[in-house]
Amino acid sequence: MNGSNGAADDINFGALGEMLGYRLRRAQLTFFSNFAAVCSDLGVSPGLFGVLSIAKENPGLTQTAVAQALGNDRSAMVAAVDKLEQLDLIERRPSKRDRRSYALYLTEHGQEFYKELVDRVIKHEEKLCERLKPGEKEQLVEVLGRFSS
Repeated sequence: MNGSNGAADDINFGALGEMLGYRLRRAQLTFFSNFAAVCSDLGVSPGLFGVLSIAKENPGLTQTAVAQALGNDRSAMVAAVDKLEQLDLIERRPSKRDRRSYALYLTEHGQEFYKELVDRVIKHEEKLCERLKPGEKEQLVEVLGRFSS
């Protein structure tokens, strides 16, 4: 297995280098570190981007439903929404269906912010996907979808 730096090139990873979980984790680290390089000035992490994306596409969805969609636990979701509220990107409103829950909506600023953010993220993904042959990205997304459904 080739590492991401010169020192790792000389390391024998044995069975670890052939394990899907390890390869997925290394790919995630690459995507997340590149995401940080592209979006850190905006104060948004990949996790916050996920919350914004789901809230934008599903206005009025409850915090719990967003957490479930993203595979997050409830405490992580509360912290994420708190941060997004502090950035004036999202607002909580009492849910029309369940008054014990809060529904999430992007603010006007959040709508504009999201446009810039998603443009950056798309460019970031396109850059990383230059390593793939034509059609491989779609194939990879489809295969990975089998693990997350």
